[in-house]
Amino acid sequence: MDLRTELLKSIWYAFTALDVEKSGKVSKSQLKVLSHNLYTVLRIPHDPVALEEHFRDDDDGPVSSQGYMPYLNKYILDKVEEGAFVKENFDELCWTLTAKKNYKPDRNGNSVVSHQDAFKLWCLFNFLSEDKYPLVMVPDEVEYLLKKICAAMNVELNPCELEDQLSQEPQGQGGLTVWQFLDMVNSGRFLRGIEPEAVSMAVEEVYQEVIEDVLKQARSPPGYLWKKGQLRRNWSERWFTLKPSVLSYYVSEERKEKKGSIALDKHCCVEVLPDRDGKRCMFCVKTSSRTYEMSASDTRQRQEWTLAIQTAIRLQAEGKRSLHKDLKQKRRELREQREQRKAAKEEETQRLKQLQEEKERKLQELELLKEAQRQAEVLLQEEEQRRRQQHEEMQRTLEIQLREAEQARASMQAEMVLKEAEAERQRKRILELEEMQQRLQEALQQEVKARQDEEAVRYAQARLLAEEEEKLKQLMKLKEEQEEYIIRTQREKQVLKQEMENKNKCLEEAQKQLEEVRVNRQRVDQDVMAAQQKLRQASTNVKHWNVQMNRLMHPIGPGEKRTNVSAGGFAGYQPLLSRRDSSLK
Repeated sequence: MDLRTELLKSIWYAFTALDVEKSGKVSKSQLKVLSHNLYTVLRIPHDPVALEEHFRDDDDGPVSSQGYMPYLNKYILDKVEEGAFVKENFDELCWTLTAKKNYKPDRNGNSVVSHQDAFKLWCLFNFLSEDKYPLVMVPDEVEYLLKKICAAMNVELNPCELEDQLSQEPQGQGGLTVWQFLDMVNSGRFLRGIEPEAVSMAVEEVYQEVIEDVLKQARSPPGYLWKKGQLRRNWSERWFTLKPSVLSYYVSEERKEKKGSIALDKHCCVEVLPDRDGKRCMFCVKTSSRTYEMSASDTRQRQEWTLAIQTAIRLQAEGKRSLHKDLKQKRRELREQREQRKAAKEEETQRLKQLQEEKERKLQELELLKEAQRQAEVLLQEEEQRRRQQHEEMQRTLEIQLREAEQARASMQAEMVLKEAEAERQRKRILELEEMQQRLQEALQQEVKARQDEEAVRYAQARLLAEEEEKLKQLMKLKEEQEEYIIRTQREKQVLKQEMENKNKCLEEAQKQLEEVRVNRQRVDQDVMAAQQKLRQASTNVKHWNVQMNRLMHPIGPGEKRTNVSAGGFAGYQPLLSRRDSSLK
């Protein structure tokens, strides 16, 4: 925190104290007085012309903080030089303006802290508050400040009581205002049973440590250090005060008469010395120009002083002018990191919660899908069972039909054998009659043609039977494939449905082909019947010619007419023709 930021915090309190109506604006006359006082305490040369020019009377209306900032920055803060003024006087001016309006101690005199101690707590509050307006101090810094005060009094702060108190206080902007903080300290809840003088000394010690950057000083007369002189080399008791850049020593703890100081830089060092000259617990501070020898009252005090001086040298080496500013920045960074971790943790928790909800939703969807899959499997199994039953029934029906077809084929083959034998006999008889029956040539030719047609029909029937056997083989093969398909369906349920449909189509095509074979067989049967009809017609013609031949072949006796002879000449052939007709029938 730089000097400008520190000054602006105190000026903000002074400006808000002048804002009586709490409208965010202050009258120009009051701002003139405030600016004049700031010039005085900051030891800046007055510029009345600029002051009058900026706050002209002809410019109506009050001025807001934003309107006052350009003048404040240009004519006051830009001209401030660090070390040219007393910071405590500047803070007292701003405290006087704001405390008159806002600080309300106990009227009965029961306040734990005095008005001067309240001023120091106000300064500590400003130092530890956040760099944003309105100024507040976060609970972590409140706890840190109270712990410092209690540690200065050798009292332990009860964190539970502090947490209860902070939970009861209304916290705006994430922290406490300075007036809430002072009221909480004045309530005496954390300083119960402690004398006001002890509280005042503790506040003073913390104020010097934090505000005045006093790293170490003696707390009581036994805590004085002995210092060895440079010229006379005698030992003198001195009151030491350590700051980051200088180690000062005084005649007494009132620090009215300063005897000298030791400038500290990164080249200095501190060493422990052995006891000598009747002094014990000795140590020295070595600078680039000389060595300062000192003696503490005990070993603990020497260790505290050496560590404190080493800390001051380390700050000088790191280029830091204030230990507590560095500590405050580190605490702020830790808070920011903690807030970031908390935000990241909350974000991670929210993300995990969303992932959990998504996981539960997906699990529910998965359960629904599993249930749907189980139902689909049950339906598929039922469908497979139904189709298997239909397939078995169809298979039994086809087997019955195949047996009937085989029986019909066997009977047809037997008939064909008989017909072939009969045809052979007919051929022999026809060959015997060819020489004798010239007139029967046409009838015999018709009979031969009929036999040829019968042979063609027989060959066609044989071909149809061969096709039927081939179809039967295909049907048996299809049956085997269907049995393999039924086994494969247990492993590949999704493929089963499509393959079953293909097999059913093949089966339907086979049935259609079987129906076509049946139709062809019926057509062949009709052709056979037609051939038989032709044979019967041929037989009728043969009978007719047999009658004519009988008439012509009758032997002619002496004295008989020629016609009788002709009729008797054919009588010998009549039994033969009768037998032929009966065989054809």
